[in-house]
Amino acid sequence: MNTTQITTAQRIKAIIGGSIGNLVEWYDWYAYAAFAIYFSNSFFPDSDLNAQLMNTAGIFAVGFLMRPIGGWMFGSIADKIGRKRAMTLSVLLMSFGSLLIALTPTYKTIGILAPALLLIARLLQGLSVGGEYGVSATYLSEMATEDRRGFYSSFQYVTLIGGQLIALGIQLILQKLLLTEAQLEDWGWRIPFVIGAILSVIALYLRANLHETEAFENKKEINDKKKGSISELLKHPKALLTVVGLTLGGTLAFYTYTTYMQKFLINTVHLTKEQSTLISFVSLFIFACLQPVFGGLSDRIGRRPLLLGFGILGTVCTVPLLTALSHTTSMWTAFFLIMAALIIVSGYTSINAIVKAELFPSEVRALGVGLPYALTVAIFGGSAEYIALWLKKLGIEHYFYWYITVCILFSLLVYVRMKDTKETSKLNED
Repeated sequence: MNTTQITTAQRIKAIIGGSIGNLVEWYDWYAYAAFAIYFSNSFFPDSDLNAQLMNTAGIFAVGFLMRPIGGWMFGSIADKIGRKRAMTLSVLLMSFGSLLIALTPTYKTIGILAPALLLIARLLQGLSVGGEYGVSATYLSEMATEDRRGFYSSFQYVTLIGGQLIALGIQLILQKLLLTEAQLEDWGWRIPFVIGAILSVIALYLRANLHETEAFENKKEINDKKKGSISELLKHPKALLTVVGLTLGGTLAFYTYTTYMQKFLINTVHLTKEQSTLISFVSLFIFACLQPVFGGLSDRIGRRPLLLGFGILGTVCTVPLLTALSHTTSMWTAFFLIMAALIIVSGYTSINAIVKAELFPSEVRALGVGLPYALTVAIFGGSAEYIALWLKKLGIEHYFYWYITVCILFSLLVYVRMKDTKETSKLNED
């Protein structure tokens, strides 16, 4: 990529603007997961906590089913009319979804319409976040200089995790300083969704003033109807299958140790909601800080060694880590076990965006990164919570640990066979 036309100041502004927008989108997405422990009873009245969480996890999973559509729709928009426009549209849609959740009456007030409106809101958010990943990954990768691509693109997961951190941080403030548990369950759970809608408007402004990438501008004048098309994307079958394979184990591990872990600590380890939220917050903060470290390391030694490290350690350590975690009664032990798992997962999360972007030419890059990733995440990441809770209800929760292990092993086989994308990057051809 020719970066001489973009100044350092413009590049930094673009990275910050794109990342903050990404952070807001993922905050909106994760606020649902973080506050499900409080609002599940408002939409699914049931005396069984596990049943309530399964219902809310079910809608969480359904939201993931919209992500492939979002990956296709926004990926096509980004490849046809620009990365900046696609990112602006996605954050606008997320804002509307958050506002809808904040304003939806409870089951006691409007009956079955309450969970129906919740479902619609999650479908809209799923559409938005499905497009967000591919477009922002493409944008950050194309804005980075060749020798810092791993470092800069790692900020996608810094802000992705950051969105979850903000959701948990707001939860901690509400839990410990402002509201009682009864107030949180009654009406306090609406607060984070109102905040999300407001933050989305700020992100919308930032994205409207972003600089478009040169990779897109250089081919903007080419009137090619194949840009951003499925038919053109299918000309890269090996890259598509690689995205699916390298994502499968990583996304399942990521959602297990992040979004599901808070519920696991409450439901299986039997810690309090406050303890679980605190552990999740601190571990995720350290996890976010690790992303640029691993991303910068990939610029030095390549992407493949990090992926292999995740694949090998994830395959060997998942069952022992989760088994030990399920039997502990100590907050500190739980924290260190989760941190060990997140360090392993960082080998995937820190560089998965740049690896995917390096597989595709600019004409179908956003679509190629977003669509197969969204399909894989919808199937494996989105269902992680539901499968875990379902197996727990059957009394065979440990099967879930083996399920994660097998998926990571499958990804490891892909890492072993693939070339290092740092050396074969399609970004060098822009």
